[in-house]
Amino acid sequence: MTQLRRLLETNGFHRIPLKKLSSGHYKLAAKINKIAGDFILDTGASTSCIGFDSIDYFFLKNEKSDIKAAGAGAVNMKTELARKNHISMGGWQSKNMDFVLFDLSHVNEALAEVNEGPIHGIIGADFLKATRAVIDYGRNCVYVK
Repeated sequence: MTQLRRLLETNGFHRIPLKKLSSGHYKLAAKINKIAGDFILDTGASTSCIGFDSIDYFFLKNEKSDIKAAGAGAVNMKTELARKNHISMGGWQSKNMDFVLFDLSHVNEALAEVNEGPIHGIIGADFLKATRAVIDYGRNCVYVK
């Protein structure tokens, strides 16, 4: 076991494996409301989000939002919110995760162009900050507390 892993796990962090995609993104598995999904870990995304097409899949309770989203080549996208969801990855979990909901079809189209499967959403900086995340790019994992 590496020194970093030992240090973090001794201090209550949970290790979450990451898979590097051919697009250069890192994908992780998470359960939202106890349903398994695939997510991109994106340090440049300010908030975590899930695609509109996964609202029913994850049993999300969506509410209207006046916020417009931008990113990954798209701007002024309509959004909704899903508050207080259960999220788990590895041995870590929370019952109070909020997600912005919007159309992720442009992200999945870009992934398909490099022969990668679709994702349900993006785990962003809000999650990384709240969990005091440490990303180990050398070992393709993220630690959260």
